[in-house]
Amino acid sequence: MRKVLRYFLVPTFCIGVIAGEVHAVGAPANISTSSISMVMGAETREATTPMTFQHGNVSWLPELATQAGWPKKTHKKLAKIILRESGGCPNRKGGDKVDKDCNITGVSEWNHRSDTGLLQINGVHWKKDHPQYAGLLCKRMAICSQEPLLDPLVNLMAGKLLFDVAGWSPWFTN
Repeated sequence: MRKVLRYFLVPTFCIGVIAGEVHAVGAPANISTSSISMVMGAETREATTPMTFQHGNVSWLPELATQAGWPKKTHKKLAKIILRESGGCPNRKGGDKVDKDCNITGVSEWNHRSDTGLLQINGVHWKKDHPQYAGLLCKRMAICSQEPLLDPLVNLMAGKLLFDVAGWSPWFTN
């Protein structure tokens, strides 16, 4: 059994550092808080600006992406992907229709419901028995279900792990 070195609270969600790896514990509710704790090496950083999510608006991206470990040079492309994938709505699952304030108003398609959150991270990345990524997010971050990926910070952290492993290919961009 490995010793847990630190835990940090992210609204109803714990992120722990175990032997230098970040692990998520629990399933968060959708985030709507003014303070997000985030592991940054051995430090904790807090967002001081309330995060407001609206469809088509990613003005919050530099702060949150930086907290999730994305380098500044990736932010422009990351913004394009987020706008294309979720419209900037962290609570969105594949096929969800949303209003301007990211409230879910219905479902337009049912064939890709495992796509989740800002980056529409697909089930192939978190399902532990899926052959393509062999449960990468489940094994490395303890994200073995869809719900944790609805937290925007967790989604961006998971996306950063995918980026580190496979570049931009999980989002099929040029």
